[in-house]
Amino acid sequence: MNNLRVAVGQFASAEDWAANLKTCSDLFDQAVAGNADLLVLPEGAMALFVDEPVRIRQAAQPLDGPFVTGLAERTRGTSTTVIVGIHRPAEDGRVINTLVALRDGEIVATYDKLHLYDAFGRRESDNVLASSDAPVVFDCAGWKVGMMTCYDVRFPELARLLADEGAQVVALPAAWVRGPAKEWHWEVMVTARALENTYYVAASGECGRRNIGASVFVDPLGITRARLADTPGLLWAEASADDLEQARRSLPVLANRRFTVNPTPRNIHA
Repeated sequence: MNNLRVAVGQFASAEDWAANLKTCSDLFDQAVAGNADLLVLPEGAMALFVDEPVRIRQAAQPLDGPFVTGLAERTRGTSTTVIVGIHRPAEDGRVINTLVALRDGEIVATYDKLHLYDAFGRRESDNVLASSDAPVVFDCAGWKVGMMTCYDVRFPELARLLADEGAQVVALPAAWVRGPAKEWHWEVMVTARALENTYYVAASGECGRRNIGASVFVDPLGITRARLADTPGLLWAEASADDLEQARRSLPVLANRRFTVNPTPRNIHA
């Protein structure tokens, strides 16, 4: 297994999906130019919903809509995989918060957000339908890449289920909302998820007036290898096959654990 070259992009989403498609496409071009195997972009990168969360319903697009198809076309003829967050229509009138992995013009994996942000006075579930699907891990340049979205990082059982599915890297797109101690929460939990499962975490945070940015790449021993602040940018990092093997040999928490995780979801957003 070769090393995995990773780029993590962060930017402030605009309300116009076409403007965000251009930003994502430009970041993808930079990732290709830098020989990235994987580019991770933020959650909900298709459109911004700061003051009118209900607008998320009108702005949603299906997987065959112009945003995803436009970015997929940009990937055609390349080997770089890009993961980006969108919102797509649900049958009940709400939307589904979805991560899409694209490579060479095709969708190679999707993940629908399991844990909705009904916390700190916000209610994502008013407009978003929670998934009940199993965790998603897919192949990327010889590596197993898992996916989780933003608020998911507060739930260690999902992170462990991704490890059970063989994840060696977890992509974590987010739009982490500003608030008291929120940057600390982000740093602690991204680090903990990497360390307790001995895998890499590539976390992309949207920046701007609502969100903290703070994209970060953490290694299997919980060491931050690269980070961004609160302005747009592109982070570069390398996932080392040797370092992953050494971390799991010296800290065999996955082998030493005494309990399994029950993957049966609780339906709390009906």
